[in-house]
Amino acid sequence: MNTHCACFVRPALAAICVASLATLAACGGNACIGLNGCGGANVTPTIAISGTAATGRALASATVGLSCVQGSGSTLSDGGGHYTIAFNATPPCILTVTSGGTSLHSLAFAGGTFNLTPETELMLVYIASQLGTNESALIAGFPTNAQFQQVLANPADVQAAQSVVVTNLQQHYAVTLTAPAFLTTSFTVGQAGVDSDLGALAAAGAIDANGMPDQAAVSLLSAAGRAHPLTATSVPLSGTGSTGSNSAMM
Repeated sequence: MNTHCACFVRPALAAICVASLATLAACGGNACIGLNGCGGANVTPTIAISGTAATGRALASATVGLSCVQGSGSTLSDGGGHYTIAFNATPPCILTVTSGGTSLHSLAFAGGTFNLTPETELMLVYIASQLGTNESALIAGFPTNAQFQQVLANPADVQAAQSVVVTNLQQHYAVTLTAPAFLTTSFTVGQAGVDSDLGALAAAGAIDANGMPDQAAVSLLSAAGRAHPLTATSVPLSGTGSTGSNSAMM
């Protein structure tokens, strides 16, 4: 910014010019509004998140809530289970959808497409177990626990967890899943891909009649997470350098 003022020789205007320069210096180079305050303060950005909430059937007209490191919001899904929201927030975010007896969770580490399905529920079960806790405690502790936030913000940790969920479900239930990137792949209920995978898992017994993961599937992914714990690095969530955690996966 050019800090030179077009100052006139009259004393009153000269005094205003000097005051303006002093205020600009106090702002550290940020824009100043009048002579009273500084602009350029940190503002929570606007992010857009969308996806589909489904269990093999659409979770239509269901409330989708998002709780982020900074900011929160909620919206309703449409008749096909699709939702979209733009709001002021700093990710990562934990997503929750509730419809009748079904309550599923997911996460978003950035803006973009993030689905809510029984597979994303199992992914959070796995990550929670990696962190030495359970899903309920992970969700409850997320707003204040820096390690939880750090792991959910790390795409590498999330994608590794997604792969483990797919591998374990395929091996245990003898199914072939065609959409391994189930968290971020856009899909439509009734079409091949994520939704047909959910149908195959339900037929194999991995998803119960309420659209929730079967307890055997929950136990399977919980045990897998305990076997491959995550350890926090010394880098804080807002720092630079290495990513948020190291996996002890074998």
